[in-house]
Amino acid sequence: MNAGIIGVGKYNPEKVLTNADFEKMMDTSDEWIRTRTGIEERRIAADDMETSDMAYEAAVKAVKHAGISTEELDLILVATVTPDQPFPTVSNILQDRLGAKKAAAMDISAACSGFMYGLATAKQFIETKTYKYVLIVGVEKLSKITNWEDRSTAVLFGDGAGAAVVGPVSEGRGILAFELGSDGSGGKYLYEDKDGHLVMNGREVFKFAVRQMGESSVRVIEKAGVRKEDVDFLIPHQANIRIMESARERLGLPVEKMSKTIHKYGNTSAASIPISLVDELEEGKIKEDDLILMVGFGGGLTWGAVLVRWGR
Repeated sequence: MNAGIIGVGKYNPEKVLTNADFEKMMDTSDEWIRTRTGIEERRIAADDMETSDMAYEAAVKAVKHAGISTEELDLILVATVTPDQPFPTVSNILQDRLGAKKAAAMDISAACSGFMYGLATAKQFIETKTYKYVLIVGVEKLSKITNWEDRSTAVLFGDGAGAAVVGPVSEGRGILAFELGSDGSGGKYLYEDKDGHLVMNGREVFKFAVRQMGESSVRVIEKAGVRKEDVDFLIPHQANIRIMESARERLGLPVEKMSKTIHKYGNTSAASIPISLVDELEEGKIKEDDLILMVGFGGGLTWGAVLVRWGR
């Protein structure tokens, strides 16, 4: 039995924060932000909107797209580093709101790599026939841990949620291979400080990401027994356009075969890959039987790559 993505959904908050808005808030410019990051605007959740609220909106769409009922869900995995509170987890809250009565639930804290960790976990449960349907949500309210006085990080992040239902798919489709990794020695380069603010050493994270995104992409392709030129579409974590481009170039893919949503949403951490997946499906850039490579990196330091043959 193969495990694959059978339904997706996303939620983006209504409030848009543009680079022009930042020019009024601090000493920065639209040109500086765009040329260094690729970001033009990002979405910010309302003060009274919790992480679980965004997760719920995306999850409802994903379950409906999958053509199943919430009562059929066996497991809910929520990838986030910005939960409503330490516990109950976002997944616990989501399980109740969805009415997913038989579903187990837990949060995954792997930062921007969280959705990849979720896909790899779901694959094990489904292919061992322990569970049939697993809901994975990548969701972040990064605005609540952003230091709005730190111009090096404040301009980078946004809020949002992306969800996927993973279930049995036909032979040859679904998750073909994955790679997960961690380098805890780099944790000091990206973390939440005692004041509850996100802190990042941009130079070190950039070096790590450029190296790791390319290496893990190549390795997961080798694990699946396919070639780089077989990849139809690349969905990299939307953190920085220069990091994304380095991964694309490493694979020798043309520009039109890489997802780019960073200009609209900024870095939404665990939500960035599933949000991008939904956008690209809606625009018709992903088709039946396409070979899709998703790759991300994040605080921890963590990384993950997943190769999927699209379709049910």
